[in-house]
Amino acid sequence: MAEKLALVGIGKIARDQHIPAIENNPDWSLQAAVSRHASIDGLDHFETLDELLDRRPDITTISLAIPPQPRFEYAAKALHAGKNVMLEKPPGQSLAECFTLENLAKEQGVSIFATWHSRYSDCVPDLKSWLSNRVIRKLMITWKEDVRRWHPGQEWIWEPGGMGVFDPGINALSILTEILPYPVHLSEASLEFPENRSTPIAADLIFVDPTGADMRAVFDWREDGPQAWDIDVETDQGSAKLSDGGAKLEIDGTVVKQGVDHEYANLYARMAELIRHGNSDMDLYPMIHVCDAFSLGRRLTTDAFHY
Repeated sequence: MAEKLALVGIGKIARDQHIPAIENNPDWSLQAAVSRHASIDGLDHFETLDELLDRRPDITTISLAIPPQPRFEYAAKALHAGKNVMLEKPPGQSLAECFTLENLAKEQGVSIFATWHSRYSDCVPDLKSWLSNRVIRKLMITWKEDVRRWHPGQEWIWEPGGMGVFDPGINALSILTEILPYPVHLSEASLEFPENRSTPIAADLIFVDPTGADMRAVFDWREDGPQAWDIDVETDQGSAKLSDGGAKLEIDGTVVKQGVDHEYANLYARMAELIRHGNSDMDLYPMIHVCDAFSLGRRLTTDAFHY
């Protein structure tokens, strides 16, 4: 029998990704939406999560597609009500929030899933397998996009907890922590803050690799040319390039795989699996790198940003 699910937050990511993924998976039955400003045709609509929990106790799973700042309150309320919870990335605005939610899910005996959609790109498993028997010499992440194009008018990303350029950058970090055969940690960071904003618009990161590889990342939200979501790796047995956010893989300059976009379909398949087995998935390694960047980062001030 399909799990009854409610989607909280009906914005662009919900309409473009969440709703199609849910509707195309027989494990799920989308029953209701929670939003103050939007609704989904044919579904029960509630303006608050409290209303949903009160009037639809039969719904078993809550998927939160809302900004990170209010996410803890929503997730905690759903968990206390005995609901399984699926968290859009990043899973919270702090590590403490995430650990609290993980423990609460255990206490309530329900499943919680911190989703990292970029890990579920087609070519990420292929690069992970290719790297498993090679020695990395150099790894460079280049994650550059235009914030005006992808987040038009969104102010929450510039507020504390919104993470700024780490909102997309954490996608790269989620891939990094998935493909490496061992953990790495951040040693240096430079963060560029617009003079009128509370979160960074660009970041340069340097990692410590236990094997001595040169490992860096550059994030920038001011790219008005071709958008770049690339990871370049040089090893003792050739080179690889993961591009298009994980959808395309080149080995030694030759395209070996061009995938398709079904990241969110994979996320909802994974959530269904977790519920069936009574498990949770709260890998927080990408969040750790973000928190370390804010802790270690050298703050630089740059020109004011306006939409």
